[in-house]
Amino acid sequence: MKICIVGAGATGGYLGVKLINAGFDVSLVARGAHLTAMKKKGLTLIENDKEITCSPKCSDSMKELGKMDFIFITLKAYSINGLVEEISTMFDENTSVISSYNGIPWWYFFGAEGQFKNYRIKCIDPKNIQWNVITPERIIGCVVYPATEIIEPGVIKHIEGNRFSLGEPNGAQTERISRISKAMARADLKAPVRKNIRQEIWMKLIGNLAFNPLSVITGETLDVLLLNEENKKTAYEAMKEASSIMDKLNVPMSISIDQRIEGAAKVGSHKTSMLQDYERGKELELDALVVAVKEIADLLGIKTPTIDRILHTVTEKISKNN
Repeated sequence: MKICIVGAGATGGYLGVKLINAGFDVSLVARGAHLTAMKKKGLTLIENDKEITCSPKCSDSMKELGKMDFIFITLKAYSINGLVEEISTMFDENTSVISSYNGIPWWYFFGAEGQFKNYRIKCIDPKNIQWNVITPERIIGCVVYPATEIIEPGVIKHIEGNRFSLGEPNGAQTERISRISKAMARADLKAPVRKNIRQEIWMKLIGNLAFNPLSVITGETLDVLLLNEENKKTAYEAMKEASSIMDKLNVPMSISIDQRIEGAAKVGSHKTSMLQDYERGKELELDALVVAVKEIADLLGIKTPTIDRILHTVTEKISKNN
């Protein structure tokens, strides 16, 4: 089994070390100082106060890595369109692509029931390049839960969590999804196969679409953000609007909005990934986390005044900062 991880940063690097340490043939795609460090001194994972160092096959050129059985894409959603053609050089007829980024994926409506079957999310894949080149038939959905960070080039610290939920877009229990789930379990990762991966996508997204942009607007960590009753009300209303979309799509809520907010408040002094990216001057994941939700709402004829206001405010702040 040949596996490639495209985007071997914090999450991808963590996944890579775990799979390599379990004996799998894994190639990592990275760039810059992180790649240079991996080539010079290997890739180190700090987990439970222990260090694991491996010497991975790594490159910034996918063409030289050969054909793969499984490709994990652990990039931010906005990074993928420009790399699709290069990613496709690793395809053979049976290559599976594991879509491992936050938010609404470009393939969301592939094979879905109802009038929007095979609708293509315009804000994620505006030129249909992912749909036409990667193709939705290759996709295995994945919802990522581990918290990790790069503490220096070539060194990744695991903070918590080891679950990567997997699911076929049609909910089937296929041979390919069983293979990769078992491989990940051998690597001491939880990789449950879900019948409805879209539900899990939404349950992670419903918090992210509220807390992430609000954290950028306020500049606050989650605990401080949710001490403010106005912020808490705004988050609740945004999540309520998202739950209306879920209801129209026949996606059930597994926990209440109040429970989701309480859980976020208990995380403590944690900066969301979007706030960290904002402070570092990086592009933000607004399309996959917020704009795509708005696009689906418009498709369904659902009004989202709170989500609209959040999107307008955070976009305005980014524009002023630039």
